[in-house]
Amino acid sequence: MARSVKVAVIGAGVSGLVAVRELQREGHDVVVFEKSNRVGGTWVYDPKSDSDPLSIDPTREIVHSSLYLSLRTNLPRPLMGFLDYPFSKRESGDPRTFPGHEEVLRFLEEFASEFGINGLTRFETEVVKVERKGKENEWVVESKSTRVVDSVSREVFEAVVVCSGHFVEPNLAEFPGIETWRGFQMHSHNYRVPQPFKNQVVILIGFGPSSYDISRDIAAVAKEVHVTTRPNPDLMGVKLENCGNIWFHNMIKCVYEDGLVDFEDGFSIYADAIIHCTGYKYHLPFLETNGIVSIEDNRVGPLYKHVFPPALAPWLSFIGLTFKDPVFHVIELQAKWVARVLSGKVLLPTEEGMMESVEDFYQFMEGKGVPKRYTHSLRPFQVDYKHWLVEQIGLPPLENWRDDMYNHNFKNLVEMNEKFRDQWDDNYWDAIIQSESAS
Repeated sequence: MARSVKVAVIGAGVSGLVAVRELQREGHDVVVFEKSNRVGGTWVYDPKSDSDPLSIDPTREIVHSSLYLSLRTNLPRPLMGFLDYPFSKRESGDPRTFPGHEEVLRFLEEFASEFGINGLTRFETEVVKVERKGKENEWVVESKSTRVVDSVSREVFEAVVVCSGHFVEPNLAEFPGIETWRGFQMHSHNYRVPQPFKNQVVILIGFGPSSYDISRDIAAVAKEVHVTTRPNPDLMGVKLENCGNIWFHNMIKCVYEDGLVDFEDGFSIYADAIIHCTGYKYHLPFLETNGIVSIEDNRVGPLYKHVFPPALAPWLSFIGLTFKDPVFHVIELQAKWVARVLSGKVLLPTEEGMMESVEDFYQFMEGKGVPKRYTHSLRPFQVDYKHWLVEQIGLPPLENWRDDMYNHNFKNLVEMNEKFRDQWDDNYWDAIIQSESAS
């Protein structure tokens, strides 16, 4: 007989929403805690940003969303839906295959409505502490209302699923002179629109998806945009063909109080602003496990397959920690796995077996020279990871088009094909999807 447990889900973003659906399907009793007043997590655009543009002041007013106004998805719709709930186009919405963020939020809101998730969610409720008490499956969740002062409440759950995201606590670049540099600095978490940078010389540190988009957004109004990245002989000193005022350089060597910025490739320029597009730190201030789960150099661990801490499994789990992956698909598979493990339909290895797997993975990373901070980066193993989850859950193999489409999309991003989103061949991919579905 399947087991039903009382589960607290922390966060009503993508991870939380699909976790709730899967937990419900397995017959669990679910309560969702969401700090904001609506579902969607990081996909809820907020024109406001943190009161500290670098997001390092612990007393700052924190805004959860990292969205900028112009953001479009960098994954096509077929990779941003769920296995039985596709991200379809609608007549009254954004018709593009790579739509704007508003369309993603609409999709998530419809998903929440379809599966009755809003009724299970305690909105405007912030989780301030999660702690195990007594028995292994007795967790006290302490929360407070974001509207009512001194409104702390405590409730006991058998299991906790952490879906709080990892795009809130920024990681910043460090280099000599930055403490006294006179220019304006911000983290990309707080970027919204380009107008404040009109006629300025702007430097972006990093070359991930946010830097890729923001550099082009700002280039429309800025005097010059200089993007720093790790040494790449194909990019150094190159001016972007379709954006005549964007240049690429090696990383910053040092900066000076008068505004001068020296790069490692020998180039120097006086700049008005530096934007740190340098990613985020995992941040779980509410979680108290007496050191069983810790964060070291951006590694949350130890976690079996990025989800279960061996000593606390299956009663504590994490969904959505991984990156460099087809995020919606991976999250859905993780959620199905967690829900079925909690119901007893899928068994985990022993604590010793899980810990051995974690240690083997850490040794593999060390042997390959991979830094700890990339522990939760799935690429280039995202395909193996997805298929492993599919086997654990007991699903039929996923269609090949999903991996082929993801790899084709990734190739466009790496090659900086700026127009790939608008040149995407829907007919080609629709034919492949239909062909595989029919076979």
